[in-house]
Amino acid sequence: MVSNMTEFVLLLGSCERMFRGPYDTHLYIDNFMFGRQVEKQQVMSVLLQENLPDPFAPAVLPIIGISRVGKKTLVAHVCSNERVRSHFSSVLHLNGENICKMEYDEASIPAGPGRTLVVVEFASDIDDESWQKFSSSARRMGRGSKIIIISRIEKLTRLGTVRPVRVNSLSLEEYSYLFKVLAFGSTDPEEHPRLASVANELAVLMGGSLVTANVCADIFRNNQNVEFWLHVLNKYRNVVASNLSTFREHPKLRMERDRRIDITKLVSTSTSAPLHLMPPHCGDDDSTRGLPKVRFGDLIAGSAVVPKEEFELVARESRIPPYKKFLNVAKFSDQLKSSRRQHRRPSPSNKRQRLD
Repeated sequence: MVSNMTEFVLLLGSCERMFRGPYDTHLYIDNFMFGRQVEKQQVMSVLLQENLPDPFAPAVLPIIGISRVGKKTLVAHVCSNERVRSHFSSVLHLNGENICKMEYDEASIPAGPGRTLVVVEFASDIDDESWQKFSSSARRMGRGSKIIIISRIEKLTRLGTVRPVRVNSLSLEEYSYLFKVLAFGSTDPEEHPRLASVANELAVLMGGSLVTANVCADIFRNNQNVEFWLHVLNKYRNVVASNLSTFREHPKLRMERDRRIDITKLVSTSTSAPLHLMPPHCGDDDSTRGLPKVRFGDLIAGSAVVPKEEFELVARESRIPPYKKFLNVAKFSDQLKSSRRQHRRPSPSNKRQRLD
């Protein structure tokens, strides 16, 4: 009995500690991952266990969730865990396009006795033949290697060999708590009930958007004035109403679907035409180089000079791995109409075909 208890205590000592507080977990000053303890444990459990029944066939773990919900942040924190870092000799980051274009020779996938963790991000689906070539090549990796798939595409769960981990939006209670922690900083919300009331109402309006929460929290933390907070609340209330009226969808839902969002009501000065936020793009997109840049927080706070033509809106730059930049192009409605006409304009070859 004593021997069994000793083994049990040793076993518990080797396990990662779980935190009792559901909100304080992973809450650090400035750089933090909020919550996600359950999801983190699920991912780590897969990464640290043996591949069965074939130890040389890498287990494939899909991590699925809507846009901008924190999938890559979750993986980054798992990869930075000391147990995971010591378990794998190397970590390889790829995207779906890489896989489709790869030549599967001996140099394309690392081979050797050490375990390799491959993280693949998919923006679109992949055909089964391309995936089969990749997974066959991945068998050359060391025993116990793993593959993580990151995507918002539910169909990609078919590629998994283990149960997928789904990263969902935070509950309203969690989201509201997180927003107030970010917005108040070191200030106690209970000492400012009017500000806390505004924060609670705004948390409901934002619909769980982590990007919007961070943008608003940044400007609130630097200006804890009730009138200013109410001004921002009214702005965002009008934005939500405008999108519900025009598109019959909440801005958060349109963001998840990569649809343009009407942000005219965020601009303090009157504009000649409605202003729309276009779907996000990569920071190295050549098509947006040279555009004027405006910080989203400055636009909301009313401290930005709005360009007369399209511009790049910098929503935020993540302070935690993978340090992602959230960028969108803002266009006025007359520019949208002009670009649509250009896309619809037939090419000279098409004109000749019709004339012939």
